[in-house]
Amino acid sequence: MTTASVKWVAGWAGAGVWAAGFVAFSTLTPHRVWGGCAAVGYLGAALAAGLLRGPLARPVALGSALTGAVVVPLGYLLLTGEGQSEVGVIQRSAALLLHSGTPYLAEPQAVTDYNPYLPGMALFGVPAALLGDGSPVARLLGDARLWCAVVLLVCLVGGRAVLRRGGPGRVSAPSGSTGLPVLIASPLVAFPLCVSGVDLPLAGLCWLGLALAARGRGGAAGLALAAACALKWTALPAVAVAAALLAGSHGGRQAWRCAWAWSAGVVALVLPAVLRSPGPLIEQVFAFPTGRAEVATPAASPLPGRLLAELGTAGWYTALLLLACGGVAVAVSLLARPPAGCVAAADRLALGLCVAFLFAPAGRFGYFALPLLLVVWSRLATGALPGPRSYAPLLRRGSPPTPRPTALPQAGAAPRGAPVAALPGRR
Repeated sequence: MTTASVKWVAGWAGAGVWAAGFVAFSTLTPHRVWGGCAAVGYLGAALAAGLLRGPLARPVALGSALTGAVVVPLGYLLLTGEGQSEVGVIQRSAALLLHSGTPYLAEPQAVTDYNPYLPGMALFGVPAALLGDGSPVARLLGDARLWCAVVLLVCLVGGRAVLRRGGPGRVSAPSGSTGLPVLIASPLVAFPLCVSGVDLPLAGLCWLGLALAARGRGGAAGLALAAACALKWTALPAVAVAAALLAGSHGGRQAWRCAWAWSAGVVALVLPAVLRSPGPLIEQVFAFPTGRAEVATPAASPLPGRLLAELGTAGWYTALLLLACGGVAVAVSLLARPPAGCVAAADRLALGLCVAFLFAPAGRFGYFALPLLLVVWSRLATGALPGPRSYAPLLRRGSPPTPRPTALPQAGAAPRGAPVAALPGRR
């Protein structure tokens, strides 16, 4: 067995152990369903990668992983309507939006009555509100998870396509195109895709905004990030990172264009709901996730901010102070050394998000999948991280190797017309 085969076997086997952990320890039905199906799929992938020989060995392994971790559990959970509570929250919010013009209940009583998302998230529940759940087809096509996954895939592929356009140094296809199925099959995407899905469009839109900013398209980047910020306010750090990337690589004019487009997009997407129901929006979107609402948030993983908040009012304010200090530190780093290139920007955004999740008064370990997804995909899409190149001959037989971009004399200094994605990232 070659070294590459050993790595694939170890990777799929490790994913299988992770999935089996949900069966052993989780009490939530969607988690157990995904864990059982995914563990079988990953085990099949590990066996295929280790026992089969020839060019089809690893594609067969990938097919087993995708079937067990995505196709089977997602289909079952969509048909039965099982999922984490946020799926029902989104779909109820869409029905409220269509009937009353606001996605927020005026007087929420239980945890599931709270909608901790900004108004744009309700749009993913509109298909369910229109189609209902009277037939299997309606349940499949109406579920919010399906549309969250569609937006993620469109943004990941679209952002990579943006980076591949242009002249010398454009992103090569093998790692980005063949790494995408592996990424989708991995627990990093497969698990949230099947059981919840709410953070996937947020990650996709943030990535698309960074990719557009790396190409110097400030207006389009601002609109993409406005769409992200209309879903969850945790996307706000992406705006600062994109503006710093644009200012450092393409000039202040593009950064201002991004800021204006973002402002206009946020106003158009969020202001109507603010005017319609300001009180419920503030309570449910800001007070509830930070533990200051009448009903306690279920986001209670033992992270530093949460542990501090449990000490009382002084601990809660201490957590906010640490959160503010972390935000200031990341902002100073953006001013002192703005990121050059999409990978560096994704790393800086991931750092800011990790700081926010660590010191927020309430949070979940699952939130860290968002920054990890940005870090991994930025490298796969730009070729900075080698993808499963053994698949490439099957997809691009006879294609000449893509030359590496010529190193520039100064880090971050780009000749006129050179695409930013090819530049070495500054951190």
